Amino acid sequence: MGRYSAETDPASLSGASVLITGAGSGIGAAAARLFARAGASVAVTDRDGEAAEQVAAEILQSGGTARAWMLDVADRTAICRVVEEVAIAFDGLDCVVNNAGYGPWAPILSEDFEEKWAAALDVMLTAVPRMVRAALPHLRRSPHPRIVNIASTEAFLATAQLSPYAAAKTGLVGLTRSLAVELGKEEITVNAIAPGPVETALTARISAEDRETYARRRTALRRYARPEEIAHAILFLCQPGASYVTGAVLPVDGGLLIRNV
Repeated sequence: MGRYSAETDPASLSGASVLITGAGSGIGAAAARLFARAGASVAVTDRDGEAAEQVAAEILQSGGTARAWMLDVADRTAICRVVEEVAIAFDGLDCVVNNAGYGPWAPILSEDFEEKWAAALDVMLTAVPRMVRAALPHLRRSPHPRIVNIASTEAFLATAQLSPYAAAKTGLVGLTRSLAVELGKEEITVNAIAPGPVETALTARISAEDRETYARRRTALRRYARPEEIAHAILFLCQPGASYVTGAVLPVDGGLLIRNV
């Protein structure tokens, strides 16, 4: 593609193009802003088109490069269309961050369980290989092709009434590892981030008192993460210098998975 070469600063994304799903808020929006500050051209995609437009406008006002696309990742046709439009707009595609999420509380006997199950898998699991399949022709032309999937510590732990979410994120971990092996011969790295508790719209519905109690009891750092802290881990995995990291599932969880008492 010629926008950034193998001689690039290993920590620089200047000239790269990145597509981020679910980038209208939370982790995705924080990642979009951070990638833009690192010099990348950012495709801000979200089901909420207005939210995506707002994030892209903020990036442009700060001197970065970004465009917004409305994208429902449960729509296969929309994925193919948007990926092609992004590649044309930015003269290629170097990094894909599969971040779009859906966090339904779904007791196993609830009347709408199957609806929430299907939606969770559509958004957080099935959409990912569809995105990868659409992006691969462009990633194969990139000097540093990267795929980063946003999983969760729920892939390793268990929370009651969250089984659709946990199943999707657990499947995403397996998918990440399998694709890393399959695409490794082409030097395309595939990794996952497993965030712990993060201050986002998905967790805002939990009372402040309950969030504080959970963080104090479960994490080594005794607090929720800020979206920007997750975004920095995503950025690292997309840098040219992360070329020998693939198939990894990186917990960014404040010590949630290691804490015993």
